[in-house]
Amino acid sequence: MNLAEYLPVLLFILLGLFVGAACLGIGNFLKPHTPDAAKNSPYECGFEAFEDARMKFDVRYYLVAILFILFDLEIAFLFPWAVVLKEVGLAGFVAVLIFLAILVVGFVYEWKKGALDWE
Repeated sequence: MNLAEYLPVLLFILLGLFVGAACLGIGNFLKPHTPDAAKNSPYECGFEAFEDARMKFDVRYYLVAILFILFDLEIAFLFPWAVVLKEVGLAGFVAVLIFLAILVVGFVYEWKKGALDWE
């Protein structure tokens, strides 16, 4: 195997790093520098970060996390199917349509039950 075959991959990586660094640099240059108390307050979990470690979480955090993992993993099953789409034929296509229909029914059920609403 010749190392020259890896040149396009190396160029692609270098170009990606350059574009990422350029975007970060331009964003850092153009962003407004107006921090205030609201912007500096904790926002990730909805409560102060340095309180008692044994405090109780709202169950909605867990529900949203479980729903995200559930639907994210189900969508991840579509990638291998897309790779072998020509080999599985019509039967595989119908099976994935059934899988997606079940996924949509579950999503609509959770939506109607209000699991995705945040108060």
